[in-house]
Amino acid sequence: MRRRLIQSTLAVVLVVIAVFGVSLVIVETRTISSTAQERVDSEAVRLASIVDSRLIATGAVTADMLRDQVPKDRYAVIRVPGERPIAIGTKPDGDTIKATRKGEEGETVTVQEPRSTVTREVGRTLLIIGAVALLAVIAAVLLALRQANRLASPLTDLAETAERLGSGDPRPRHKRYGVHELDRVADVLDASAERIGRMLTAERRLAADASHQLRTPLTALSMRLEEITLTDDPDTVKEEAMIALTQVERLTDVVERLLTNSRDPRTGSAVTFDLDEVIQQQLAEWRPAYRGVGRAIVSSGKRHLEAVGTPGAVAQVLAALIENSLMHGGGTVALRTRVTGNQAVIEVTDEGPGVPADLGARIFERAISGRNSTGIGLAVARDLAEADGGRLEMLQASPPVFGLFLSRTPARPSKDATPTVR
Repeated sequence: MRRRLIQSTLAVVLVVIAVFGVSLVIVETRTISSTAQERVDSEAVRLASIVDSRLIATGAVTADMLRDQVPKDRYAVIRVPGERPIAIGTKPDGDTIKATRKGEEGETVTVQEPRSTVTREVGRTLLIIGAVALLAVIAAVLLALRQANRLASPLTDLAETAERLGSGDPRPRHKRYGVHELDRVADVLDASAERIGRMLTAERRLAADASHQLRTPLTALSMRLEEITLTDDPDTVKEEAMIALTQVERLTDVVERLLTNSRDPRTGSAVTFDLDEVIQQQLAEWRPAYRGVGRAIVSSGKRHLEAVGTPGAVAQVLAALIENSLMHGGGTVALRTRVTGNQAVIEVTDEGPGVPADLGARIFERAISGRNSTGIGLAVARDLAEADGGRLEMLQASPPVFGLFLSRTPARPSKDATPTVR
């Protein structure tokens, strides 16, 4: 690109010099020739006037009288009627510029100047024009180099930025160059980098959420399958297989829910369901794990409560809270249900030390954990609860009490809403 800019700029300058330089040379040559002719004509008129004055005053003219009146580079011949011609100076060889004037006393004055003086003056003029043209070419090359660097360097930077985007580095550079078109390209690349960064963050978040949310169901499923392999009782095999199938359905629901939230967190499939079924399901799945560490998990509170939400999402929220109590809590874990206003509340508490004071409400932020865990479970649980129109709160830090609030009545469509036909 640099070479093309230099070549194009140089070509333009050379064309301009060729057009205007040739015209200037022609004009200057004619001007110098005209000036030389006018100078010789003026000299002939002046010399004729001097000869007239001498003839009137003395009646005679000699070469000595007129020698000082003729410049050394000129040759003059004065012809007075009845006398011999008077020659002053050296007669030039070759082509000359000549002017003849006739005086009032009848004399004739002829002045000649060698054309070589005009040629020398034209040569000096051409030399000056050539020097100016050379300076113009040098200035054009320097300007072209500056412009080429000003345009080529930003393009190189933009190419590097695009290459970084292609290699998976979505950091925007926020670098501008003072050229509107290049700045526009930089704006588009930075916007693309930010968009790619958000997409990569969302993909990483989805992968982390899926890994965290699927870990416990897969562990429980593997335990059920091990139970099947270790027994020969058909009834036990059938019972464990049914439980395993239920867990597979829950896994499918978890995956679909995670994918739905990654595309649009506001999208939900809320239905009215019985909270007791979800709670008993969780108790059945987690009781063996708690029994294995010498702890218990129980439920209490108001029974036969109906809530509006996605059963699979509510189960995942409860699973996250129960697992959190298993890993970080102590003693018996209790799930209590109650009603407040038009909301059903499920409280999950244990007898452990609770949430450290330095964490507080930050416990729901991603990567925030007090005991070397991933810090994802509670954040995902809160997102799932909010996607269903509910909320997850920490009601008490020590002993820890977490509350899942769910609506008991379906959300009424607005008057302006248009029914969707499926």
